[in-house]
Amino acid sequence: MAKGPTPAHGPLTGVRVVELAGIGPGPFAAMLLADLGADVVRVDRPGGSTLGIDPAYDITNRNKRSVLLDLKSGEGPDRVLDLAERADILIEGYRPGVAERLGVGPDACLARNPRLVYGRMTGWGQDGPLAERAGHDIAYLALTGTLSMIGKPDEPPTVPANLVGDYAGGSLYLVVGVLAALQHARAHGEGQVVDAAIVDGAAHLASMIHGMLAAGSWQDRRGANLLDGGCPFYGTYATSDGGHMAVGPLEGRFYAEFVRLLGIADAFPDRWDLARWDELRAAVTARFLTRTRAEWTEVFDGTDACVAPVLTLTEAPHHPHLAARSTFVEHGGQTQPAPAPRFSATPGSVRRGPARPGADTDDVAADWGLPALRPTTHD
Repeated sequence: MAKGPTPAHGPLTGVRVVELAGIGPGPFAAMLLADLGADVVRVDRPGGSTLGIDPAYDITNRNKRSVLLDLKSGEGPDRVLDLAERADILIEGYRPGVAERLGVGPDACLARNPRLVYGRMTGWGQDGPLAERAGHDIAYLALTGTLSMIGKPDEPPTVPANLVGDYAGGSLYLVVGVLAALQHARAHGEGQVVDAAIVDGAAHLASMIHGMLAAGSWQDRRGANLLDGGCPFYGTYATSDGGHMAVGPLEGRFYAEFVRLLGIADAFPDRWDLARWDELRAAVTARFLTRTRAEWTEVFDGTDACVAPVLTLTEAPHHPHLAARSTFVEHGGQTQPAPAPRFSATPGSVRRGPARPGADTDDVAADWGLPALRPTTHD
C-alpha cells in the first residue's frame, strides 16, 4: 500500500530554532527557516528593537512564535540556555562578545547541548580589525568591491536597498551554513559555531565576476561590462510614459528577435562592435521613448526577446505569471512574498502572521516542556 503524503508543513518540520531577537539579516534568516517548516521561537526582550513599524506588519517574523525574556535579568540567560538545550539551531546577531557577556554564548549553549548549531550573524565577522565596529549593509558592500560594480559610470555607486548585503550575503549564507552544520550534527552528534559574516557572503557572491576579471573579460570599473549596464542590450530603458523596460537578450537568436520587434533590425548588423555601442544605446533609447510601457509590454509579450516591464512593488503581485504561480500570497489581509523555494513532497506555507513579542510564551512553555518560561505571576 502506498504511504500517504507527508504533512504539508515544510521540509524542516520538527527542527527547533531559537532566534535571539535582532534586526535585519538575522530575523530574515529565521523567517526562511520558519517558512520551511521549522519551529522558530524568537526571544524578544522587553522594549526590544524593531524596524520602527507595527510588529503586526513585520513579515520577517511570520511563521514564528515569540517569548519575552530580559537577558540582563537574573533568570533571562538561564531560560535561553533551557531553550538551547532543546533546540537544534540557535541564531544570534550581536556584536562579537555580547552573547558571551550575557551568558548565552557558544560555550555556554554547547555545554548544555553538544549537538547544537550556533549561528552567528554579523557584518564584519567574529574576528578581524573591524569585528567590533558598528556597520550596516552599505559599508560591508563597499569594502568587498561589490558596491563599486553597481550603477552608472558617471554617477556614485547605486545603493541596492539592503538586498545584496544583509539578505543575499548575510541571511542566505547563514541559512546554508546552519543547515549544513545541522546535517553534520545529525550524522556525527557534534554541534558547532557558524560564523556568517556579510563581508564574506557579499564577496563570495561575486565569484564569477572575479573569475572574469582574472580572465580579462571584466573591467574593474562601473558600467563598462556585459552585466553591469555597460552593454546596450543588457539594461533598462525609459518609455514615453515614464515607465521602464528591462532588456537582456544576450544570446544571438534572442537578440535578433529583440531588434526585430524594436524596429532596428538592420541598423546594427554587428552587435559586438564595441565602437558603436554608444550609437546602439542611443537608438534603443530613442525607440523605447516612442511608446508607453504597456504598449512595449504588448509588443514583446509571448516572445523570447528577453524584455520585461519594470514593475513596482505594488504592481508585481498582479502580473499574470506571478499570480498564476502564487508568488505572492495574502495572509491576514497582508500581501507578501510566498515561501521559497518550492518542494513537491513537503510544501511550505504562511501558517501564521508576524509573531507579537511575548504572545506565545505559554504555548512554547508547554510544547518545549519549559514551565519556567511562564512569568512568575502564573501559577
